[in-house]
Amino acid sequence: MNYAVVTGTSKGLGASIAKLLMEASVNVIGLARGRNQELENADLPGSYKHYQVDLADMEQTEKTFENIISFLKEQPVESLQLIQNAAVVTPIEQVGKQDTAKLTTHVHVNLLSPMVVTNLWLNAWRDSDLSLVIANVTSGAANRSVYGWNAYGSTKAGLDRYTDTVALEQEKLETGNKVFLFDPSIMDTDMQGEIRSADPSQFVDVDQFKNYKAENKLRDTDVVAKVLVDHLLEEESIENGEYYSVKDVFK
Repeated sequence: MNYAVVTGTSKGLGASIAKLLMEASVNVIGLARGRNQELENADLPGSYKHYQVDLADMEQTEKTFENIISFLKEQPVESLQLIQNAAVVTPIEQVGKQDTAKLTTHVHVNLLSPMVVTNLWLNAWRDSDLSLVIANVTSGAANRSVYGWNAYGSTKAGLDRYTDTVALEQEKLETGNKVFLFDPSIMDTDMQGEIRSADPSQFVDVDQFKNYKAENKLRDTDVVAKVLVDHLLEEESIENGEYYSVKDVFK
């Protein structure tokens, strides 16, 4: 049986990824703070199993993934993929005006959680015959400085370097595991709504993002998810350490 673990499935890109994988007969394990009744009640070839978790809480995150690993080790798993999609954009604010608690949550969700989970994941399947695939969802903000996005750009840049390094290690160890980055570009999500609601003093590019919405330049999450899912369904085409973007398909 084919399994995929997807973080951030309550809505947006994560929900779309889960749905399309299920349509392709992949059994999905979804994680999010909120439930997704549509996925849980869906009558699709692939099943859906949900774990409610706050990825900002490392103890809770670690325990949840230990439970998921225990569950999977009792299943006849033929292929196993991990898609780390969950992320937050707040706080959108200039340095010097930020709340420490919000910064801590931000770093935990966007960077520390993927690091902790990847560490648990690779250790758990070390002695198995499975060749793992791990996809980490990144952002163009990792490669450019944006006023007010000091936290978001930094954590995404950190995720990029971490992913590159894990891929390098797996290559040297000859595990057969593949770790890669996926850049979804701009999408019509709740996160985009948060960005558009920012004050210009916090985020000087806010009008540009309002124009994206007004000019219908934001891709639907199902469209973006299909690019990633099509890639995941052809594991042999995935290159360890690659940077794969929705713009590779939509020029």
